[in-house]
Amino acid sequence: MKAMRMPSLGADMTAGTLLEWHVEPGDRVRRGDIVATVDTSKAEIEIETFDGGVIDEILVEPGTKVPVGTEIARIREAESEAAEAARATPPPPAGENAAPAQPPLTGESAAPTRSPSLAEPSPSAAAAPAPSPHVHRVRVSPLARRIAAERGVDVAAVTGTGPGDTITRADVERAAQAAFAAAPAQAPPPALAEHRPAADRHASLRAAIGALMARSKREIPHYHVAQVVDMSAARTWLDAYNAARPPRERLLLAVLLLKAAALATHDVPEINGTFDNGVFAPADGVHLGVAVSLRGGGVIAPAIHDADGLSLTDLMQALRELTGRVRRGVLRSSDVEGGSITVTSLGDQGVDAVYGVIFPPQVGLVGFGRVAERPWAAGGMVGARPTVIASLAADHRVSDGHRGGLYLASIDRHLQEPEQL
Repeated sequence: MKAMRMPSLGADMTAGTLLEWHVEPGDRVRRGDIVATVDTSKAEIEIETFDGGVIDEILVEPGTKVPVGTEIARIREAESEAAEAARATPPPPAGENAAPAQPPLTGESAAPTRSPSLAEPSPSAAAAPAPSPHVHRVRVSPLARRIAAERGVDVAAVTGTGPGDTITRADVERAAQAAFAAAPAQAPPPALAEHRPAADRHASLRAAIGALMARSKREIPHYHVAQVVDMSAARTWLDAYNAARPPRERLLLAVLLLKAAALATHDVPEINGTFDNGVFAPADGVHLGVAVSLRGGGVIAPAIHDADGLSLTDLMQALRELTGRVRRGVLRSSDVEGGSITVTSLGDQGVDAVYGVIFPPQVGLVGFGRVAERPWAAGGMVGARPTVIASLAADHRVSDGHRGGLYLASIDRHLQEPEQL
């Protein structure tokens, strides 16, 4: 039996409110399946399971706020398909040791004397159907069942789209909207209590960001270094690359910056990791946090895992999907866990340079300003070239300005060879 616990979805998270279960006891799950939705101070997070098996017991009801680490469900090891099939096979009618049925006999021996207990049923008894041991059960998540009761939706008439055809909150809401559209004279359904008003979420988000950044400045001895990077080669290569492709396959310049920041950690690995309880832990991969601004204010930095190993095309797709989930306000637990270094860019806002604050327990944050035409001297000549100011905020307990400068120089080298990214 394995315990599923309320995960820590960021250094600033101490508790979470379980909004909805997408599974119920008896459901088989695999690693990576979405099993629940949790509300945090920043967003709604879809929780993925790290263990495969069968949901044995759900311990926390929707709407309950519990501390990080609280056991919320139990998963038991799943039986093999062969074992399940054997267990589901009904027993033979005459018991386990009954002899196999014989072919019908001809002649006088075809009517043997029968024991009264094995007599053929009477016609009236045969006409009555035997109760089926396998009654169809409508699978409904607890939150969906409660919403259905509030809105007067018959769950038996709803088609489930969740795992194993489970009826989810979204299925009930669609059914309620369809019923409301068919009867416009009725009063609109009540708003769900699970969705906090935007003002409340914004206030809690600002409080969470403020607490995390105060902790960062209080606990982490920051140092900052910056370097101006010539973007001529990167811009020329990107223009040629995009010109040969349809709009959906084109890349943003930001993707080249992200990839260069990820690859540069190979040269200065002490920039990539976490510092906790007085010990630096190097990351097991380059899990690149990307600072994304939220509509209405605030910022969140979900991670693209193993970003250094992704092609530019795959990195662009990952960035597009990640920002899409952020804008919708529903992230996955894997998005907000395990970030090892973060990149922030305010170039699209016209900012020349960013000198950021580290997201604890990480030890480095990379900043990029806008790409702008600036004076550039090369080969004894002065001209204008597209450049970007790259900066690094790093933890002095783990590295120093010399190593930080080497990291920025590595970013520069990678951007001078964009075809190698």
